[in-house]
Amino acid sequence: MKVLPELYPTDFDAPPANEILLPQGIIGFGSYKRAELLYLPDHLPFLWMKLGQPNSADLLHFIVIEPGGIVPGYEPEIFDEDALQLGIQDPTEAMILNIVTLKRQQPVEATVNLIGPLVVNRRTRTGRQLVISNYSRYSAHHPLAENAQAPVYARTA
Repeated sequence: MKVLPELYPTDFDAPPANEILLPQGIIGFGSYKRAELLYLPDHLPFLWMKLGQPNSADLLHFIVIEPGGIVPGYEPEIFDEDALQLGIQDPTEAMILNIVTLKRQQPVEATVNLIGPLVVNRRTRTGRQLVISNYSRYSAHHPLAENAQAPVYARTA
C-alpha cells in the first residue's frame, strides 16, 4: 500500500492529545510502549516525540518530522501485512513520522531516516516502526539540507 506523507487540514483541527501507542516499541527501544508528540510552534516542522516506559519515569526524546512538503518525492510504501496489522484500510489513515538525527555542533548536517519511519494509524493512534517496502529508493541518512561545503559525491549519494 502506498501511504501519503502529507498533512491534512483535519490534522490541525484535532486537540493536541497526541499520545501514540507503540506495542513493539521502536528499534533499539522495545520496552518503550507509549509516545507523546509535542508540537512546539517555534520548532516546526520538527516535532518532539517523548517515549516512556509503562510505570516508569524513564523518558527518551526524539526529533521527528512529518515528511510531506519537506522531503520532495518521498512516497513510502508499506507491506499489506503491516497495513493490516495496524488496521490501516486507506492511505489517508497513515501518519508517517521520520526520525531526525542532529549533530550537536553541526545542525546543518541533520539527516532523516526515510527507510524506517514510524507509521501510525490516525484513528487508533497505534503505530510501529517499519522498514518500507520500497526502501531501496531511500536512505536512512537522508540530508535535510544540502550542505554547500560537502563534497559532491556526498551530496548525490
